[in-house]
Amino acid sequence: MDVKGIWEADTSSSLIKIDGVDSTEAANFYLGKKVAFVYRAKREVRGSNIRVIWGKVTRPHGGTTTDDINLTGNSGVVRAQFRHNLPPKSFGATVRIMLYPSNI
Repeated sequence: MDVKGIWEADTSSSLIKIDGVDSTEAANFYLGKKVAFVYRAKREVRGSNIRVIWGKVTRPHGGTTTDDINLTGNSGVVRAQFRHNLPPKSFGATVRIMLYPSNI
């Protein structure tokens, strides 16, 4: 895994903000869940021009709560590792988080 630096970014992993999640404890529920970046391509393959890049949530991003100033360490941000590098148009785009595999 490449280290993110000033000149080069690791495009196979991304930071994802999950709606409704605002702490490390809440983000731990999503560890191991599948993530899908769905996009449309110009050319049809097997009758569809919709493509998917799959990944999974690997860990929460950031630390834990620091003080009683109500600062959370990650604000619901998690790191996701993808099978293939994400295209630049995916940065800031919406991804789908599947609620499987379930550990409940």
